[in-house]
Amino acid sequence: SRAVPLPRERAGEEFPFLNSCPAKRGRWRGAISAVTEGAQRRSAPFAGLALAAGLCGCLVGPNYHRPSAPISATFKEAQGWVPAQPSDAADRTDWWTVFGDPTLNALEAKVAISNQNLAAAEAAYRSARALVSEQRAALFPLISLTGSATVSGGGGGGGTTTTAAGGTVTSGRGTQTDYRLGLGATWEPDLWGRIRRTIENARANAQASKADLANARLSAQMELAVDYIQMRQLDEEKRLLDETDTGYARSLTITQNRYRVGVAAKSDVLSAQSQLQTTQSQAVDLIQQRARLEHAIAILAGEAPADLTLAAGPWALEAPQIPPGLPSELLQRRPDVASAERKADAANALIGVQKSAYYPDLTLSASPGFDASNLANLFNASSFFWSLGASVTETLFDAGARRARVAEARATYDEAVATYRQTVLTALGQVEDNLAAQRMLSQELSLSQSASTAADQNEVIARNQYLAGQSDYTAVVVAQATALAARRSAVQIASTQLTTAVDLIAALGGGWRA
Repeated sequence: SRAVPLPRERAGEEFPFLNSCPAKRGRWRGAISAVTEGAQRRSAPFAGLALAAGLCGCLVGPNYHRPSAPISATFKEAQGWVPAQPSDAADRTDWWTVFGDPTLNALEAKVAISNQNLAAAEAAYRSARALVSEQRAALFPLISLTGSATVSGGGGGGGTTTTAAGGTVTSGRGTQTDYRLGLGATWEPDLWGRIRRTIENARANAQASKADLANARLSAQMELAVDYIQMRQLDEEKRLLDETDTGYARSLTITQNRYRVGVAAKSDVLSAQSQLQTTQSQAVDLIQQRARLEHAIAILAGEAPADLTLAAGPWALEAPQIPPGLPSELLQRRPDVASAERKADAANALIGVQKSAYYPDLTLSASPGFDASNLANLFNASSFFWSLGASVTETLFDAGARRARVAEARATYDEAVATYRQTVLTALGQVEDNLAAQRMLSQELSLSQSASTAADQNEVIARNQYLAGQSDYTAVVVAQATALAARRSAVQIASTQLTTAVDLIAALGGGWRA
């Protein structure tokens, strides 16, 4: 065919890719001329190679920059915060060791090994890494090896003739044998960066998957620590109830004796009996709650609930002071924040993938091989054949489908950026909440312990006054109930303080680093 000159002013309209890389615009025009003139000189394959060599290096689509995030200079609730020594408690990988409980340490060690949710997250991460390698393979040619042997026959009395191209033609009756061995190679040069943007997307998604794995591990560790703290809280409350039951049983015996000698009323006996049985009922409820927490801990540790039994233990957990650091550190320490940021990077790469559809695709192919009717002659020089090819495909009309896909990719990126910023805000809020809770719970625990001490003293006074006949048994019942509630409240506040410490460590990212 004869080349038709393309006016310079129409080049950008007919071929929008001429405007994508201004520095290569001259090379594009030269390459197109080489193709058209090469077609006239019957050397189109080599002109196609010249075209590929002249165009490699363009990368369409926006380059990624980390989106801005609403980060404050300091934590508001950290004002006046005085962390205990050592100040690097939250920086250690095994962050749960700050609570000083060997049983908790042993259980947390099982999470990373046996937790099935973590196993699923780890498999998802390996899948994402494999996808990066799969996408990277598209940068290289695809080479295949083919071999065939064909025997055919037909009517008539002719024979077989070998053509100049290495093929065979059968004329008349006889049997024809054809052996063929060849290589095939196809390559699509990444002229516009579509493959590189796809790799960029896969790599960012793999990094997000790694952060998701870290977040799943931190969540499981945090959940186990919270369940364990609550279980030890129930153990301590059960111990208090058992001690109280002993005292209530003694009070019931005294009241019954006083009733027998006519000093106390029947109502006093009934009140003492009701109070004892109510406390015993509460103890049974605590046993049921503890069993549920023990089962949850077993599942988090990757064990069947029937295979894990945790004996009741003393209330020996220590409340650590966690240094909050700077808000900007959350961008590296929080795995969920890192995951959201990596997903924004992945979404940005997809914009380039979709924009590359505006530009033509070039495919190069080569097929060397051997073809002979005799196996002994297969590798002779006369049996060798080859072919080279190049094809260019450009979509001329798609009713706006490409424009819509680019708009969709941009909207997806905007959504990912908004999600990233919201994740940062949520992380800042969680740290602020837990810093405030830690400070307030310390004050609340001190007041609660003082109130419990006063209630215990009032219980002793009320009992002595009743035995001396200076008050009725109702005052004893009220004093005993108040003292028990104060003791349990102090334990619950101490447990909440420990749970808040776990939440604060998790809000700060645990011991993880991006």
